[in-house]
Amino acid sequence: MSETTVPVTSTAPAASAASGSVRGRRARIALRTVQVLLALFYGVASALPKLIGNQYAVDAFDRIGWGGVGMYTIGALELAGAVALLIPVLQSVAAVALSALMVGAFFVQMIVFGGENAATPLILIVPLAVIAWARRDSNRDLLDLVRRRG
Repeated sequence: MSETTVPVTSTAPAASAASGSVRGRRARIALRTVQVLLALFYGVASALPKLIGNQYAVDAFDRIGWGGVGMYTIGALELAGAVALLIPVLQSVAAVALSALMVGAFFVQMIVFGGENAATPLILIVPLAVIAWARRDSNRDLLDLVRRRG
């Protein structure tokens, strides 16, 4: 190296890493917020009316032809999914399971209710799919946990 050559040091990678970690932290917080909001929605707004036998839910399930058994089953599945969304090792599986439930709800809305509220399950699938994808590493943790128990 000659006397006129000065090594160049850059703070750009450090600044980039710092901003990336801030963005990553914000994304994790936003994703967790969405998970909590969805858990509240499924637990309170969707499962609770079914589990307490709200007349609107009773009428809807009678119209479907599933009666009380179907209503309580769907309510229990929604409540279980809501709780599982908040448990780190179950969050991705819960999002996939609730998405499957929403696919079924979409078809029921289209077939039985003439598409009256068919957009709602489709809209809910979007954040559930994002959660399932973003939290997919938790599937490996769940699999490891199951293998250790078995």
